[in-house]
Amino acid sequence: METLLTDFGSFLQAHFTMTQVLFGSFVMLLLGGAPIAISLGIASLCGFLYVGQDLGVLIQIAFNSVNSFPIMALPAFVLAGALMEVAGISKRLIDVAENIVGSVKGGLAITTTLACVFFGAISGSGPATTAAVGMLMIPAMMNRGYDKGYAAAACATAGGIGIIIPPSIPMVIYGVSARESITKMFLGGVIPGLLIAFGLIVAHYFMCRKNPNLTEGVVKVERKLKQSAKEGIWAILAPVIILGGIYSGLFTPTEAAVVAIFYTLFVGFFIHKELKWSQVFRSLQTASWLTGRVLIIMFTAYAFGRLLVQYRIPDQIVEMMLSFTSSIAVVWILVVTMLLFLGMFMETLAIILLVTPVLLPVMTAFGVDPIHFGVVLVCCCGIGFSTPPLGENIFIASGISGASLEEISVKAIPFLIVTIGTIFLMVAFPNLVLFLPNLLMN
Repeated sequence: METLLTDFGSFLQAHFTMTQVLFGSFVMLLLGGAPIAISLGIASLCGFLYVGQDLGVLIQIAFNSVNSFPIMALPAFVLAGALMEVAGISKRLIDVAENIVGSVKGGLAITTTLACVFFGAISGSGPATTAAVGMLMIPAMMNRGYDKGYAAAACATAGGIGIIIPPSIPMVIYGVSARESITKMFLGGVIPGLLIAFGLIVAHYFMCRKNPNLTEGVVKVERKLKQSAKEGIWAILAPVIILGGIYSGLFTPTEAAVVAIFYTLFVGFFIHKELKWSQVFRSLQTASWLTGRVLIIMFTAYAFGRLLVQYRIPDQIVEMMLSFTSSIAVVWILVVTMLLFLGMFMETLAIILLVTPVLLPVMTAFGVDPIHFGVVLVCCCGIGFSTPPLGENIFIASGISGASLEEISVKAIPFLIVTIGTIFLMVAFPNLVLFLPNLLMN
């Protein structure tokens, strides 16, 4: 077996360059339908055979890829989000959002967007936000006269805000991968997340105000804001405690995730009294499954990235792009377009782990701040949740509403245009991302 591997490595050295070995094998496996982790792993294996390096090094790489204190925030935030969904916190946040909007025409669509902002501030996950909010809001919208495709599209596109509004699991992954401050990433996502939410709210207002089928604006809201806020005070305190603790320096993002778990358990068992031990165990299963999948991808992506850096492949890409153009505007258009395209076919965390070691050196060579690039990267990945064929949020919303994937995709187009427009706005004005990190961290 060892002889066979050595011969295969010699064959690769004789016929290909390292760039061709890595990217060629990776693309071929993807086109053949292999999972992203398998594609990255085999491509990395081919790279190590190409240089004749001992494959035992992969064990050390596997350990180093997960031996990080910040990465502990990943399973903790996933578990906190899962627990909050079954502890009654998400339902109360939605009640508060609905009463903030009142009886405005299109109010339930606007409420869905606000609810995704609120829930995103405690879950850090796009699919989790879509599922938690969609289970309550999509049936309510359909009962008020909304087209089921529109209701599903409204929830699916707003669910992408869940990874932009801090805390954010993809931002944790980017921070670890790029060796950047996770707190700065969280701060950088606040204004972009709110801008995207505002854009979606404006779109809903103008698209719904002349719809004769909606019963909103006729039926008065039964519950007053003051009452819903009183009943949901413990739910409202969740993002306040999590984000306030991080930004005040009281605890790190990883510690904040652990605090969120214990806070949710306390509220679920002793305040709302809706949390059951069986639900806790199911939440643990969900967190374990998602975390295990992510860590496998992280290991293979770490090995892939190590070879990229070792053979200065990002430097070659920089030189190629500098020979093509010196305009940062053109580079941004190419990068955003590529990220949106990848988002249609690849998982968010896989995109971040794959493109960060490749594109981050390119963007920093053009003078782009790593936090600015990271937030734009995460925002582009947020759109990928709502674009077929992969679009996880669309699948979740389709299952809840009963609408077809094609119908939801068409209805989602105006909201995707709004989101993409906001991304280019933050590309053109970096201070929309960097204002809060520079203000509060310096």
